Amino acid sequence: MNQSLIALLSMLVFAAPVHVHAEVASSEQGKVLWLQEVPVNGESRSCTTCHGTDLTQAGQHIKTKKPIEPMAKSVTTDRYEDPKKVAKWFKRNCKWTWGRECTAQEQLDILAFLKSQ
Repeated sequence: MNQSLIALLSMLVFAAPVHVHAEVASSEQGKVLWLQEVPVNGESRSCTTCHGTDLTQAGQHIKTKKPIEPMAKSVTTDRYEDPKKVAKWFKRNCKWTWGRECTAQEQLDILAFLKSQ
């Protein structure tokens, strides 16, 4: 899926319920995906590995130790405003965490979860 379509989808998830291939963005499914442990390169990873379970608090990159701003939209209100950044970080983080790119539906669900925090 091209980046402009992903960017458009990420913008729309904040504006209204989004239908993608007859699916609706699900905050509940986004939480499941966020917590999902996946074995990659001999280690188990999830989004919480770097971002933590309390999304209102800062996280820390597991390898670089760089701080990561809170993921909760309620705390970092402008975090998801730039569609290009959203697409870039999904591409990087999904590949590192899950060993593959996230599907458009997974991205919508995770964004819905982050928005609800």
